[in-house]
Amino acid sequence: MGTEARISGDAVAREKENGGAHVQSTPELDAGALFVLKSRGSWLHCGYHLTTSIVAPALLSLPFALSVLGWVGGIISLLACGFLTFYSYNLLSIVLEHHATRGIRLLRFRDMATFILGPKWGTYFVGPIQFGVCYGAVVSGIVLGGQNLKYIYVVSNPEGTMKLYRFIIIFGALILILAQVPSFHSLRHINLLSLVLSLAYSACVTAASLHLGYSKNTPARNYSLEGSEVSQLFNAFNGISIIATTYACGILPEIQATLAAPVKGKMFKGLCLCYTVIAVTFFSVAISGYWAFGNEAEGTILTNFMGHNLLHSWFLVMTNAFCLLQISAVTSVYLQPTNEAFEKKFADPTKSQFSIRNMAPRLISRSLSVVIATIFAAMVPFFGDLMALIGALGFVPLDFIMPMVFYNVTFKPSKGGYIFWINTLIVGVSSVLVAVGGVASIRQIVLDAKAYRLFANL
Repeated sequence: MGTEARISGDAVAREKENGGAHVQSTPELDAGALFVLKSRGSWLHCGYHLTTSIVAPALLSLPFALSVLGWVGGIISLLACGFLTFYSYNLLSIVLEHHATRGIRLLRFRDMATFILGPKWGTYFVGPIQFGVCYGAVVSGIVLGGQNLKYIYVVSNPEGTMKLYRFIIIFGALILILAQVPSFHSLRHINLLSLVLSLAYSACVTAASLHLGYSKNTPARNYSLEGSEVSQLFNAFNGISIIATTYACGILPEIQATLAAPVKGKMFKGLCLCYTVIAVTFFSVAISGYWAFGNEAEGTILTNFMGHNLLHSWFLVMTNAFCLLQISAVTSVYLQPTNEAFEKKFADPTKSQFSIRNMAPRLISRSLSVVIATIFAAMVPFFGDLMALIGALGFVPLDFIMPMVFYNVTFKPSKGGYIFWINTLIVGVSSVLVAVGGVASIRQIVLDAKAYRLFANL
């Protein structure tokens, strides 16, 4: 069974969520919930966590997504995924608040599935999927961090011979340090900096795209869709999967668990803050990047910048440095579910969080987790193709399907009302996206397989 924090009044709730040395008063909370998911944050802190979990350097792939969807399809997909995810995350928050006001605070995604749908859903479906997408995001983040380091190196030293895997290992060492941050709540100041950095590199990318787009030396742009009709169809679904994954979170219950009681209304404010940043960053980067490069937009717009001598080297270094620092915060956020699982398994909730008994297994388990992710990232730096598959089969079910199911099962809206049918329609369309997006992602992996090799210097 998952962890359920039974609450009887704010004072008791705070006592149960203190995460300190004396935790005997909360036997129903395991060490993972007590130590990693400390409920001490405000709605602002929640907004910082949400923004970091969604607004990441993966948004630099949005111009590429538009290049396979076109102007109309791309803009519609951006808007639709934005509205759907905001609606979905708000429903998820409402369900969590509903149970919290009735004395049961569900702290994790798998807790929700277990309590609402039954233990098998939490153990065999939601739990493994969430672990897969979160750990996949960690590996992907380490790859992206290594690539940013290499971009900085190449700009500063064009004749340098260092390989990508070395930069991935260097970045992995940084994540190894950040992985030791004791709790999700402890990341609040780092995630505020992450929010500022996301605005900074998005502004840099937008300015660079406009500068290159208006330059007299820029090649003619082509906005037509390439390939056969079948290829265009599969590419379109791949583009939708990229956009959906860019909006994905996958850890909203864990983020809401960091809120201090009472939680009512706080998550909505955090979502509003997050989606204000999303509106500024996603659309500016996607539209300006696609406008500047058309269907020549690369998987990440930074690659397009590296091929032009119209941008100053200091500007490229600065933009990549912003991305590098922010992806370290994003990777740290997605480590939290695995950190929580390790604490639950190996820590003793009757001892202090900072006792030798709990610190030793924490240091070993978290370090081992990051080392394995770093080795995998160095070996398989083309992880973007795999993340598209993970996004289609993981993030879409978690963020587009399960919230609707949780809401309908919890509140049982009338079949004569519009909410039930809107939720059912979203589940149906999202299920189709899972199936077709999964096939499109596998197809892309097969097409790119001939270029795959271990420790590739991309």
